[in-house]
Amino acid sequence: MNFSLEGKYALVTGASRGLGQGMAIGLAKAGATVIGAGVSEMKETKEKIEALGGIFHSVQADLSSESGAKALVEEILANYENVDILVNNAGIIKREDAKSFSDSDFRQVLQVNLDSLFTISRELGGHMLQRGSGSIINIASMLSFQGGLRVPAYTASKHAVAGLTKALANEWGKQGVRVNAIAPGYMVTDNTEGIRNDADRNAYISSRIPMGEWGTPEDLEGPVVFLASDASSYVNGHVLCVDGGWMSS
Repeated sequence: MNFSLEGKYALVTGASRGLGQGMAIGLAKAGATVIGAGVSEMKETKEKIEALGGIFHSVQADLSSESGAKALVEEILANYENVDILVNNAGIIKREDAKSFSDSDFRQVLQVNLDSLFTISRELGGHMLQRGSGSIINIASMLSFQGGLRVPAYTASKHAVAGLTKALANEWGKQGVRVNAIAPGYMVTDNTEGIRNDADRNAYISSRIPMGEWGTPEDLEGPVVFLASDASSYVNGHVLCVDGGWMSS
């Protein structure tokens, strides 16, 4: 029963597809009422969760600007009394050689991946602190530890997400709000389609994964429920790699 999320409300940003959809479904399976935030339609996520007997609400949100993140928080606070679980999943990636990477692209990636994450965490985290309970789960990356290729802004943002996770955990842990992160490995999503379609790159990456295959959004269901629930009540400031063993290879 420590894994039960019955009676809890969970906000998942970027819940329309991919990893966000997978985690939203996992939280719903554990009993949470899921609020999905995204710029695109979340019809598929809603249908999948309701087919399981779960409850899903959607909120439109464009996190590419400071005002978008603040507007999301205002709408959530106006319509939901409590958010017990926050999953900061929304993110973008832009690929370009560092010598050609534009300032505007760099700032846009950091705005979505880092700035909005902090704004939402600060505002909703403040309400969690008032109640003395809550779980914030940030989505980091293998590029929270490594440099990657042709993704300087994404790498910078994900290194920062890992550091911010620890900083907030240090401040808020004593007040009942835990802050952790999940660092997915190479996952089958729209963001990795180009890499997966590159036969040589795909073969190299797969050869480095001890489990021998890429992960899927379903592989994040268990980890996100663990970190959201009382089963991880003494886990704080941790970056959990869900990577098939990539970091050990």
